[in-house]
Amino acid sequence: MVYLKTMKYACLLLIALFLSSPASAQEGAAFPTDHLTIVGANGARHGFEVELALTPQQQTQGLMFRRALKADSGMLFDFHAVKSVSMWMKNTLLPLDMIFIADDGRIAGIAERTIPQSLDIISSPGAVRAVLEVNGGTVSRLGLKAGDRVDYGLFSSAK
Repeated sequence: MVYLKTMKYACLLLIALFLSSPASAQEGAAFPTDHLTIVGANGARHGFEVELALTPQQQTQGLMFRRALKADSGMLFDFHAVKSVSMWMKNTLLPLDMIFIADDGRIAGIAERTIPQSLDIISSPGAVRAVLEVNGGTVSRLGLKAGDRVDYGLFSSAK
């Protein structure tokens, strides 16, 4: 009888752990949304609807477990300070382009078509203020390059 009670509690514990795991809690953190524009060297303007990852919880969750991302949308990670940043693709199911953005809004570097679910570290090319993640292939499709400018209020050039 004691064995059955122990097994019952063990099963309940396993169920509770499963239900609280990130894989089943795909909704997780809520993200506010906003609009930003990337301005190319040639003056072309590309608008994006972005979710904002502002808190550590939001930044940890990021785009994990998403099965789709609308064209010309993405997620902007604001680190609230200029620093070197390292990202990875753990539990991220979509290939992404990562756009590393300096404090003045200039694109400092780009990692294109990152590999879904990879544990490889993707580092910024120096200190940056933010990272914009968009669908893999977006950078190539729009011809975005390092030196282009992100027009958004948190960057010093946009103020």
